[in-house]
Amino acid sequence: MAAPQPGAAAPSGVLEPCGLEQILEALKLLLSPGGSGSSSLQNTKHDVLLETLKSNLSALEAKFLKDAQGKKLKVLRDEIADKAEWLQSSDDITWSFTSQTLLLLLCLKETMTRLAADFNPGTPNPRTPEAAPALSPDTLSVSQQKTVQSVLQFVVTLGVCPYLMPGVGVPLRYRTEFGAVVQDVVRLEASPHATRRLYTCCRVLLDLAQHASLGSLIFCRHFGDIAAGLCQLGFCPTKRKAPAPVEEVLTEEERTLSRGALRDILDQVYQPLAVRELLILQGGPPQSCADVKTQLRCQAPAWLRRLCGQLLSERLMRPNGVQAVVRGILEGAGARAAGGGDAEATAADWRKCDLIAKILASCPQQSLSPESYYRDICPQILDLFHFQDKLTARQFQRVATTTFITMLRERPELAPEHLLRPMLAPLHRCLSTAEIPESDMVPGTILVTEEELSRCVEDVFKVCVVANEPLPVVLDALLPLLGVLFSLYCFTKQSVSHIRSLCQEILLWILVKLERKKAVASLKGFSGLDKAVPSLHPQCQFRAAEHGGIVITVKEALSNDEDEALYQKVSSEQSQMEHLGDLLSHCQQCGLAGDFFIFCLKELSHLVVENEAEVNPSPSCSTSLLELEQHQALLIEDQEQKLLVLQVLAVLCERMSEQIFTHITQVVDFVAATLQRACASLAHAAESTVESQTLSMCMGLVAVMLGGAVQLKSSDFAVLKQLLPLLEKVSNTYPDPVIQELAVDLRITISTHGAFSTEAVSTAAQRTLDKKDPKWKIEEPEQTSHDTPTEAAQNRPEQEQDPPRTGQESSEPPRGVTTEQLREVLLSACDPQIPTRAAALRTLSRWVEQREARALEEQKKLLQIFLENLEHEDTFVYLSAIQGVALLSDVYPEEILVDLLAKYDSGKDKHTPETRMKVGEVLMRVVRALGDMVSKYREPLIHTFLRGVKDPDAAHRASSLANLGELCQRLDFLLGPVVHEVTACLMAVAKTDSDVQVRRAAVHVVVLLLRGLSQKATEVLSDVLKDLYHLLKHVVRLEPDDVAKLHAQLALEELDEIMRNFLFPPQKLEKKIVVLP
Repeated sequence: MAAPQPGAAAPSGVLEPCGLEQILEALKLLLSPGGSGSSSLQNTKHDVLLETLKSNLSALEAKFLKDAQGKKLKVLRDEIADKAEWLQSSDDITWSFTSQTLLLLLCLKETMTRLAADFNPGTPNPRTPEAAPALSPDTLSVSQQKTVQSVLQFVVTLGVCPYLMPGVGVPLRYRTEFGAVVQDVVRLEASPHATRRLYTCCRVLLDLAQHASLGSLIFCRHFGDIAAGLCQLGFCPTKRKAPAPVEEVLTEEERTLSRGALRDILDQVYQPLAVRELLILQGGPPQSCADVKTQLRCQAPAWLRRLCGQLLSERLMRPNGVQAVVRGILEGAGARAAGGGDAEATAADWRKCDLIAKILASCPQQSLSPESYYRDICPQILDLFHFQDKLTARQFQRVATTTFITMLRERPELAPEHLLRPMLAPLHRCLSTAEIPESDMVPGTILVTEEELSRCVEDVFKVCVVANEPLPVVLDALLPLLGVLFSLYCFTKQSVSHIRSLCQEILLWILVKLERKKAVASLKGFSGLDKAVPSLHPQCQFRAAEHGGIVITVKEALSNDEDEALYQKVSSEQSQMEHLGDLLSHCQQCGLAGDFFIFCLKELSHLVVENEAEVNPSPSCSTSLLELEQHQALLIEDQEQKLLVLQVLAVLCERMSEQIFTHITQVVDFVAATLQRACASLAHAAESTVESQTLSMCMGLVAVMLGGAVQLKSSDFAVLKQLLPLLEKVSNTYPDPVIQELAVDLRITISTHGAFSTEAVSTAAQRTLDKKDPKWKIEEPEQTSHDTPTEAAQNRPEQEQDPPRTGQESSEPPRGVTTEQLREVLLSACDPQIPTRAAALRTLSRWVEQREARALEEQKKLLQIFLENLEHEDTFVYLSAIQGVALLSDVYPEEILVDLLAKYDSGKDKHTPETRMKVGEVLMRVVRALGDMVSKYREPLIHTFLRGVKDPDAAHRASSLANLGELCQRLDFLLGPVVHEVTACLMAVAKTDSDVQVRRAAVHVVVLLLRGLSQKATEVLSDVLKDLYHLLKHVVRLEPDDVAKLHAQLALEELDEIMRNFLFPPQKLEKKIVVLP
């Protein structure tokens, strides 16, 4: 502090040297305990404290007069006391004790300064590098530091905290029990005045803090209390009442010095610590229930809240202020140090992240303008994404993304300029619409470095995919860059790259979040159908970097070989189409792939119409050579466009599954596009066999929907009515009478909303289903095409209950099991006679397998009976029950599979191990029965079986592994997301399980996995195939059990066969013809 320093200058006279040990012994004497703590009365505690302080002061004075060392210390203390400007004696024993303690601390600082000044270390011997440098004599040992810390705690407790106003700082009585006693024994009415005492303590502590060692001890634990005292001294408004005596009131100069000292220490200390203490002083909500300093507080005065807000804003506006504020809040919430585990947990709390984001997004009053504030702050926010330490990066990523999104949402006119544009600058630099300076157009010049590109892609991934806030400003900024991102994604598919998955996730996220028209337009640009969509600059190219990343450079000079250039162009376009197909294969569920496929079909229809209607006039003799070249160029461009559409459709048909259409509207659009193309071909007499077959297929698809394969609503019929004009045109112009009749019947069925349906519609539906899957059958209609609409309408409930049936099916109740028969068999299933009970269970299982409607209506009762009989000890009974539950689960998997998994996953206290084993057998049969449909229930099945592997019962662990093997060999490519968990589980069990049966089962799972995947293993298990190989070799070498070794040897043979076929595939005589544009 700039005020006159008490004892800052050396004594005028020459003093005998006084060592650190004597001063520290005197300080220990002041802190020595005294009195008796046997009484629990509060007034006794007060008396004990006062008596202890008095006795310690008396003992200190006696020590000064006792020996020569004490006299030397007394001389030094008196010399410093003469230069002090505060009243050292008082009727209040607490202040007298504090004054003496402060004097001894000043003596300690004076002595340490003198020792450091007199220290002259010798020249180190270069021949002994292991010799440690000489230690400075003013260095405090660990025990001495503890003594000084205790003394400082007494000084702050007795000399600072009792004199703080209510609401300023943390009340002393809420800190410790001792603090409550101190608050009661301090006499504020005694001289000197409370404000003068506070000023003196803060001034002396700041004087002590000028020494580096003492300053670290003071600010490490007592910065908040000192800052609170300086705030009160320098900024508390003066009351308008009569002034106190002159000696007890601070002068304006002293208040100014206090304000300057506060700003000085705020600039000197660790900035996150300053932010944390200012937040506590401001009186915000408690940041951690474990932090006593934030509990039970009075509300801070208005002047203090305004002051802390101003000081926090100044901290924020400093260099690296954003990081200081974030660290201060996170560390203040319980982390205690950067990188702590509590800080990571705090960063995961979205409420605290939102609080930080709102603080950073709000422009403080000290800023000149919001634009200047964002210009200074936004680069620091972008830096929060780029921490090298992984733990620190995880802590700050949530805060950074939340702040990023909040600023974009609240300031859409400023944030894009200062956040999005700098983040996306590397991609804008190589955009086709960008102007590259001529100085950078030298071939091989690096336009975007490896670090810039990787950082840009990672930042976009965090802002888009991780934050998952599809703000319009974000989508609009990324829309022009999708072409560059897709080109980068295609390049990463050619080799190994750590940003491949990031590019894929970004593209999928943007395409899903965009408006459907904009998304389809972007896909047009990816495929090359729309040249106007921005893409990678024609003079730029991607190139592998030295450290495994990617750089963007200026293209090298092209080869003069036209054939080579043409080959590169064609192969590049072909690979780009294949990568587009891979990308769209992930967009089937959202419907984007279906919409793009329909768009391509419509483009094909337009091209067919244009091709048929086009009459290319031959150039006349008077046509100039330039006009002739332009005409030929247009023809070539038109042919390229047509071939490109065909190529895109070929890739989509090859890569997309039959679930490409997700709703009725897409199916109707597909049928409409096909009908339009057929009508266009008919108009130009260009009918072909392919067109006829395609038309029959589309009309059969409509017949399937109308026949009951899909439960149609009134809104669906409104969509289907779009086909009426096209069907009418087909019925009037198409030469095939069968298709004409079917078109007429479809129009009637659509117009009547399915109330009237003819035999032709049912036949077309049956024929279409037979082509798709011979197992799907539609019963022969029992009524003719002349059924009345009323009779047909009565059949609708039957159609809704059983989708494969058509509207012509009779509504009579099913012939077979009667209610009486069912009741009798249900009673027999509970008969005590084992043969009767087993026969009844077999009968019920047969009815379930035959899909008897009356039996299936009692599915809950049947399930209860089967589950109860699982507990039976007779083999014939419980095996019949297992078969019944498996068959019932095949009919109603969603309702029954959950109960089975819960029973299988329960502990021994709920079900016996035998029952759980029987349920495991049921689950194995269900998995086999579901076949490919088991992928729908992948998550609950895998989680249950993996939990079962950790069961204490060895038999249950083996059962879970057996079921896991059956499941994994049927998942195929759907095993990919969980392949690492399954592999880690198998490796741990095969190497460490104590039971031999469990180890056998683990190795057998690997056999089933390799056998089930076969040649797909190299793709599905690509990441873990090496680990599985090492596991099998480990079992062969070290496993004591011969059966487990046999299983491992079988698995190695399977793996050997797979790798041989992969490395040396069988030769096939085939020729691939590529149509060049």
